[in-house]
Formats: sequence, C-alpha cells, structure tokens
Amino acid sequence: MERISYHLVEGQDAGLRLDVFLARENPDFTRSYIQKLIKEGRVTVNGAALRAGYRVKAGDEVVLRVPPPENLEVRPENIPLDIYYEDEDVVVINKPRGMVVHPAEGNYSGTLVNALLYHCRDLSGVGGVYRPGIVHRLDKETSGLLMVAKNDFAHQELARQLKERLVTRRYLALAHGNFKEDAGTVDAPIGRHPRDRQRMAVVRQNGRRAVTHYRVVERFGQYTLLELTLETGRTHQIRVHMAYIGHPLVGDLKYGPARPHFGLQGQFLHAAVLGFTHPRKGCYLEFAAPLPDELAEILARLRAATARDKQPLPGTGP
Repeated sequence: MERISYHLVEGQDAGLRLDVFLARENPDFTRSYIQKLIKEGRVTVNGAALRAGYRVKAGDEVVLRVPPPENLEVRPENIPLDIYYEDEDVVVINKPRGMVVHPAEGNYSGTLVNALLYHCRDLSGVGGVYRPGIVHRLDKETSGLLMVAKNDFAHQELARQLKERLVTRRYLALAHGNFKEDAGTVDAPIGRHPRDRQRMAVVRQNGRRAVTHYRVVERFGQYTLLELTLETGRTHQIRVHMAYIGHPLVGDLKYGPARPHFGLQGQFLHAAVLGFTHPRKGCYLEFAAPLPDELAEILARLRAATARDKQPLPGTGP
C-alpha cells in the first residue's frame, strides 16, 4: 500500500531546498531516495510537482507519496550472531557495533533481522515485515544486549514489560568532562529537534517524558565512565540527555564534538545488562555482556595514562 505523509513548512524551515526539507522530516529515508521520489512526481507542493531544488516557503503544504516496496521479502543471511540465551520464545543477542537492527529504505541487508531470519526461521510477526521479533532497538553504533521475540505471545508480553518499565537496562558509556556529583538523574522530555529533523532534542513542547539515571564508575580527568539506567526508552535518549547536561558521549558526532576522539566514529555506548521476566516461564532472567574490544582498549589506555599521572616524581616518593 502507498504511504502518504503530509508536511506543513514552518517559519524556521523556510528557504530549505525541497529535498533537504523532506529528508529532515523523514529521517528513515536518504536524501537520494527523496530526490528519486521527487523526480517520479511523488512529491507535490501546494498541489504542484516541483524540482528538488525548490526553496520551500512558510505555509507550503508538502505531500509525499511513498510507493510500497517492490519486494516485501527480507532475505535471511548467514551472519554470525553472539547468542547469550535462546529457547522457543526468546533469543538474547549481543549486537556488535556497526550493525543496523532492522532493514529500512536503502538498507535491506546485513542487518540483525537478516541474521535472525537465517538463524531462527520463526520470529514474531508483530513487528511487521521489516521488524519481525524486534521488541526494542539499539542504535547502529551502540553495542550490547537485545531481546528478540520468537512468537507473537512472547512479543506482546515483552512489549508490555517495556511499557510498564519492568525491564532492566543498564548501559556503560564514556562521557566528556568530569562530573561534579557521583550520581544523578536527568528528567527532561525528548522530541524531534525543531530545526534538524534527523536529530532528537530536549523539547518542552510536544516532547515525551524521558528519565535517565546515571552513576559514575570511573574518572579519567576530562572523561568519565558512567553506568546508566533507563526508566523510559526514547530515541537516542542517553545520547541526548548526556549532551543536554554538558557531557556528550565520546565518539558521538551527532550530539557531541564534531571531531572524533580515540578514532571512534560512533558513540561509546554499550548495553551491558539486560533483565526481564520470561514471558512463558515467569522466571526473571538477567544477562551481562562485556565491552567490545574496541571500547575496552580505550579504557585500558585511559587507565594507563591515569596511572602514569599518579606516579610520584623521582626523588619525591616515600
């Protein structure tokens, strides 16, 4: 079925190219895909089909018509998985950095879903064709533990636990700066950024409540290792909240410094602990995954540098 979306240009977006405006409004689509739809006449502005370079004006009504995928089949792919637990209802995966969780426009292969379809063959259908079994997600560059439902019963029960905040989710992150306190909570609503639709932000109007608890694990002067617990699960929640309080995550080019640190091209964020009640057996299960080697090596370097800084100068020791 054709998917139709309607967009009203607001004042802050006036002057943007039409393709740029629609790419910001539809972050799941690449700009090149948007341009393709414009060329095909699937985009109208105030009822007229215009070029991608048209500069939108405040009050313009933009309609985007996305055709149904030519092939709804997501193909199984023989991609190795780091499986921590599996039975007839649930599988728990340790997702590597750099792996996308599910297919989207322009990215139909190499995802966790492609790998799961090859391994399981019997995932829940609640998530639809592109997200079978996917109860919750991790960003592409975030590593760590994910639970996946293998049938609809398990999916609905795990989704209920997430909604009622009964799932344990603890993350490890390396943040910029030295925290003044040893622990704290960020309670700030998150929504789409008012000017950059590909980013999230703390927004008071139309934002959804988001709560992140953090605890300092280790200090390295200009960097701090944190353990974070999610009370809610908004898109990019930890990344947005840490940037909001002035401590963006190391490697996060979207919400932090524009230049990479330690050579990281993605955020230093790892879903280290995942706990939930088994949907059928009723017992509580909890799993812990160590940091991937790339992130563990960064910590080792920081610890070594910190130890060197603490060495007494020659002739000053006891």
